[in-house]
Amino acid sequence: MLEDFSFLAPLVDRLSRAEAATGRLPFVTLTYAQSLDGCIALDPGGPCLLSSPPSLVLTHFLRARHDALLVGVNTILTDDPQLTVRHCEGRDPQPVVLDSQLRTPPDCRLLRPGKKPPILIATVESDPGKRQALQERGAKVVLVEAGDDGCVALEESLQALARMGIRTLMVEGGARVIGAFLARRRVDYCVITIAPRILGGLRAVDQLSRLAAWTPLTLDDCRYHALGPDLIAFGPVGIS
Repeated sequence: MLEDFSFLAPLVDRLSRAEAATGRLPFVTLTYAQSLDGCIALDPGGPCLLSSPPSLVLTHFLRARHDALLVGVNTILTDDPQLTVRHCEGRDPQPVVLDSQLRTPPDCRLLRPGKKPPILIATVESDPGKRQALQERGAKVVLVEAGDDGCVALEESLQALARMGIRTLMVEGGARVIGAFLARRRVDYCVITIAPRILGGLRAVDQLSRLAAWTPLTLDDCRYHALGPDLIAFGPVGIS
């Protein structure tokens, strides 16, 4: 049976308005699944399926409504995802990978024939040989400066995506990417799936309070929706 996602009408409306806007950074929707104790996996190197079947369909529903879908390279190395729309009707988003040192394997599923070629955002210090190998496999490599942490500068990455015509961006993770977008206050809307499990593993968000300029965030007009066994928390992001 087709799931009813009309409860996300406020987000869909914001996405429609963002698609019509020009001259701004992409509208960013942060979406991920976590356990009751705030974890997304048992350990950093292992995949963990938390979403129930209805919540998985919701994820693909959201993918189909964004121009691009962004993950970090650790997600590629751990899960080898397709980053496509398969569990509902809709167009595939543009895959984007934050990959500072171009660790994306040339034989990963993102680079197989017939797939929409991914955008790999790397630092200007990344290996030219790796760059050429990935470009020969069809990837579009975008070079930006490195931030203070040695990873790609997030602001410059978003500016590059905006120049490429991307106006709505869905960020799925992993933990390092989630933390980076929240720490730099580059999330416009959150859709968080809370699964009825306790993992005691890798937390989705950790240690942001240790940042010198950190101010807690809140979801304005936060709403909740039961979907199968899961609880969906969603709303626009503000500052507490």
